[in-house]
Amino acid sequence: MSHEATNWAIKQRGLKPTTKIVLWHLCDRFNPDYGCFPSQDRLAHDCEISRSTLNDHLGQLEAVGLLRRVPRLDPVTRRQLPTRYILGFEPGFTPVAVVPCPEIGHGDDRGAENVDDAYGCAGDGMADTLPCPDFGHGDEAGAVSEFPAEPCPENAESRVRISDTNPVREPLSKPVKEEEGAQAREGVSDEVFGDLLDALGLDPAALPGWWQGWPPRLHVQRWRDELGLTEAEIVGAAEASRQEHPEPPDGPKALDRAMQRAAQRKAEDATRKRRKAKTAPAPAAKPITDLPAFYADLVNSDRYLPVSAISNTMRDAMLARGLVTAERLRERGVR
Repeated sequence: MSHEATNWAIKQRGLKPTTKIVLWHLCDRFNPDYGCFPSQDRLAHDCEISRSTLNDHLGQLEAVGLLRRVPRLDPVTRRQLPTRYILGFEPGFTPVAVVPCPEIGHGDDRGAENVDDAYGCAGDGMADTLPCPDFGHGDEAGAVSEFPAEPCPENAESRVRISDTNPVREPLSKPVKEEEGAQAREGVSDEVFGDLLDALGLDPAALPGWWQGWPPRLHVQRWRDELGLTEAEIVGAAEASRQEHPEPPDGPKALDRAMQRAAQRKAEDATRKRRKAKTAPAPAAKPITDLPAFYADLVNSDRYLPVSAISNTMRDAMLARGLVTAERLRERGVR
């Protein structure tokens, strides 16, 4: 991690929120001694987006001159290695000259006489291979479509998405982003999400990029479904966290530990309640204060009465108080 790199990313203006998030995570992976070459799987996980969406935003960053992608090959196995990202603040950085894409011909071709000059070829090495901003040719190890994992222009087909010329391609019933956004809206209501923003001291009219769109709602939904917190408990934990920190959190990830602690306290409270219910003491028996009345009730009933249970003193006490008769005592074998 480089503070210089992340500070540089934060200062960039005019980018869409997700594009800026991608740039920030790239800078977060920058090493001052070795450079920046995270895998696409790692970047997509950090940014919470798909790999195809990630390539779109990388292309936009490259098109505006904030980074340059340099594909790499293992010299022995010829397998592709993670792409080397050269960031705009690095010494000697030169932005990519956007050249025509081999598939659709977009871009500005004034900086190259032909496509081979702009993209390089197998004999020139991969260091001069420039990716196409829209389709991501020449990018990253591992194919994510039906085409082999070879960079453009040696293999002209796109590795990021299925070509639009595919005759059997069927259109999606709904765009993927709209489907995911609808699921998030169904999972977390606007009222609950608004209560969460209020608890964190965020203004809904001027939300930071971290709290916009459906990704933060999905994050809140995971707190509820995976940690077992209710919506009221989530809002309460957010209020408690806000009291401890003077500034609102940068995004939902910053609240993960607070939510985990709230879920742990909830589980411990439930365990204590179960233990307390199991170990509740039985009600104490009332002490016998009137022994003559107790034994008289035993004599007058049909319950078993041992002959030695009643002493002469107890017999005389019961007779004196009129609790039993001499005839009943003889019937029960008491002499």
